[in-house]
Amino acid sequence: MIRTLVATLLLAAAAAAQNDPSVGSLNKPERLEWFRDLGFGMFIHWSVDSQTGVVISHSLAGADEAYTNRFFNDLPKTFNPRKFYPRDWAALAKLAGVRYVVFTTKHHSGFTMWDTKTTDFGIMHTPFPHDITREILEAFKAQGIRPGIYFSPDDFSWLWRNHIDIQRGIPAVQPRNNPGLMKLDLDQVRELMTNYGPIDVVFFDGEPDRLRELAWKLQPDAIVTRGAIQTPELYVPGIPLEGPWEANFTMGTAWQYQPQNESYKTGGQVIDILVETRAKGGNLLLNIGPKPDGELPIEQEERLREVALWMQVNQECIYKVRPWVITNEQNIWFTKAKEADTVYAIVKQQPRWVRGTWRDFVLKSVQATANTQVSVLGQNGRVLEYRPDVHPEPSFRQESDGLHIHAMFTQRLQDNSRWPNPIVLKITNVRPALTPPKVETTGAAFDASTRTATLRGTLVDMGKTATLEAGFEYRSIVGLDASDRSIPWQQGPSTTLTAPGPFALSVPNLNPEGVYEYRAWVKHPLLTIYGAEKRIPMKR
Repeated sequence: MIRTLVATLLLAAAAAAQNDPSVGSLNKPERLEWFRDLGFGMFIHWSVDSQTGVVISHSLAGADEAYTNRFFNDLPKTFNPRKFYPRDWAALAKLAGVRYVVFTTKHHSGFTMWDTKTTDFGIMHTPFPHDITREILEAFKAQGIRPGIYFSPDDFSWLWRNHIDIQRGIPAVQPRNNPGLMKLDLDQVRELMTNYGPIDVVFFDGEPDRLRELAWKLQPDAIVTRGAIQTPELYVPGIPLEGPWEANFTMGTAWQYQPQNESYKTGGQVIDILVETRAKGGNLLLNIGPKPDGELPIEQEERLREVALWMQVNQECIYKVRPWVITNEQNIWFTKAKEADTVYAIVKQQPRWVRGTWRDFVLKSVQATANTQVSVLGQNGRVLEYRPDVHPEPSFRQESDGLHIHAMFTQRLQDNSRWPNPIVLKITNVRPALTPPKVETTGAAFDASTRTATLRGTLVDMGKTATLEAGFEYRSIVGLDASDRSIPWQQGPSTTLTAPGPFALSVPNLNPEGVYEYRAWVKHPLLTIYGAEKRIPMKR
């Protein structure tokens, strides 16, 4: 009976940890606050298979013996990044406003990008026998960028050598069920956490059990991100998450360099992702994928330089900020200074704000005080080039319908005067002007006989409105990695609510064998507000 109870408790604890990575976390609260203040990091995916432009590591899952032989035995013989100059990467990252870096020391293939004693499948057994991890971390530290490492507990080379089918996400291949793999991982984490000086950030892309505890034991100040906090991949959550979190994004569709069939986000889209992530309280970890010769693809450099210009003007609204009372009013997004009553209204150019023209805004969520001042980041408010007759100082007035701001964009950032990216209004000494509604996602049930899910939510607060539209969104997540949510939401049914309280709606025609998640939402006049994302319990 006792053994059964203990086993049940252990299973429950494991399930809780899987759903909430912060369970058992030894991340120090003061270090988490420090991490949140950084705001913007650079991810670097680079490994031996960048030579062919293939998806990093995953091509080995289900591959035949001929392919795996070529991968493990032949690819290292030709990996020669002779144009590898990490100081150039670091200088560009510094210019772009990056505050920390996370480098893929070992991805799922098992190829090690450092000087290790644990395996021959690594960079030291190539035509370029350099400790790439050391060179990257030292180059970034020299620019004042805090060092971090990515480590995969999965190791396809170990599975292959031990005649285990290569795949992810099933118990049979996990380190906890393979003592030899666990020992390898522990030895490698020990090397990384003892041979490279202070490591500020550690990203475990797989089951982190025992590995994160070793990392904290060796470096108690290290922040474990994936494995201890929420790290949504390729999407920004609909609501600000509790505590620190980190969104992980590619510049295109691939993590590693992909010369073919790639479609890059624009620089403006990257900036918009950074803005939305910070408005919701998260950090953005933006990925680059170097070419196999060590250079950055020009498309990635171009986007980093566009981000660099925007950050040179507007970085104040990105560092040491927290969410405002609401995330946005239509195309105006907000961040709030952590230690001051200063709000940054980040105005997307939809419609485009033409340089030298006045724009008028009414902010419903911001209340001015007797000490409020308004400015445009990057501008002194006194000069419009070649127009001494114009006095472009912003003005404002508080009315019953909101804070009215009259401002001009004057800074010439590009030769054609058609700068397309957000302009930021800095508004000091303000307080919230509204209480937004609050909705919670509370539960769900699935009837396999009718293929219908009943979704439940609770409207906690009306936000001082008489009626609100509320409803649910849902999506299938079959076949996605644990943190990948690249499949868009589907709109479910909605209803009109006139008072706080529970509500429930049904979604028909779901696949009983599927995997779905859902969230409640409520539509405020200024924006749509979401509840937490939860899994629909499908009965099998």
